[in-house]
Amino acid sequence: MPYPQLDRSKLVIKSLTQRPNKLSILKDHVKPEQTPTPLGTREMKMMGELVDRIKAARRAARPVVLAFGAHTIKNGLAPVLIRLMEQGWITHLATNGAGIIHDWEFAYLGQSSEDVRENVSRGEFGIWQETGFFLNLALIIGAYEGLGYGESVGKMIGREGLNIPARDDLISEISNFKSSAATDRLAAAADLLGVIRNFDLKPGWMAVPHPFKAFSAQAAAYRLGIPFTGHPMIGHDIIYNHPMNHGAAIGRTALRDFLSFSDSILRLQDGVYMSVGSAVMSPMIFEKAFSMAQNLALQGGLRIDRHFIAVVDLAESTWDWQTHGEPPKDNPAYYLRYCKTFSRMGGAMRYLCADNRDFLLALTRMLG
Repeated sequence: MPYPQLDRSKLVIKSLTQRPNKLSILKDHVKPEQTPTPLGTREMKMMGELVDRIKAARRAARPVVLAFGAHTIKNGLAPVLIRLMEQGWITHLATNGAGIIHDWEFAYLGQSSEDVRENVSRGEFGIWQETGFFLNLALIIGAYEGLGYGESVGKMIGREGLNIPARDDLISEISNFKSSAATDRLAAAADLLGVIRNFDLKPGWMAVPHPFKAFSAQAAAYRLGIPFTGHPMIGHDIIYNHPMNHGAAIGRTALRDFLSFSDSILRLQDGVYMSVGSAVMSPMIFEKAFSMAQNLALQGGLRIDRHFIAVVDLAESTWDWQTHGEPPKDNPAYYLRYCKTFSRMGGAMRYLCADNRDFLLALTRMLG
């Protein structure tokens, strides 16, 4: 007997334009030319090593991957990320579901970040029409088109709209299904058909204007052909509050993004991995991806052991993970879970205590 489920179709859903927001992208964005707060001597020494590693990696055509938490976007740093992509320093970006959402809301509305305490008390937190409708629909269509999570959203922002297939075309595709290799597309087509029927979507081009898309890191990555992967967790993000939300589409697009991320990690020998303000998502996906990459490398008689990992967060720690390994349990550094994870991943790991704004601005300036 299945467990009972909450019926999201009964929710009162308000327009995103009715929501007061804490942040405005026009007012709160960070220009790449801005001066960062000076970092300490120890941190600047690490920055110098990181910059040298990034330059060497790009000369050797090796990956430079930047994984980051949602606050990087909330703090208005998308223009800095865009500059790093445009200059060729970053080859792959990865974030969580909240990072995807804030980047989209900035591009669509020019604002983001609601008052959680206030809106939960009113039963309104995360229950907004445009965010839930357009992001979920982009993922459902992206799943059908064979795209990943971040690419689906980046494409919608960049093109400022979505293409809705005709019902008859989807029915014909499903009815004429023959190849076992195309089962994923068949299932995605059936999912999309059901959504089109349930929401009475008209075929053809659905314009979705994004007047602030110049501030979108996802749109820039899509334009530049750089992977921008989304790594969500079911129930963690506000788009799950909308009846348009579709678990199968989330799974298909997120899995594609994880495998795209893993492909970048497969080529990480002599490359660089930066984890900025992501205590859970980044270390968790990295350790699984790296294990698979090492498995494949070893089959070819190789080993990934010359990679460089820079972990950046606000928690203070003077523990030398590289020299002393894991600290004892009575040392507070032991509970920096992300450091513990990355210290087990081989190569060289450095931990840098810094605000993500100051780190990324200093990095952009030092790379030149």
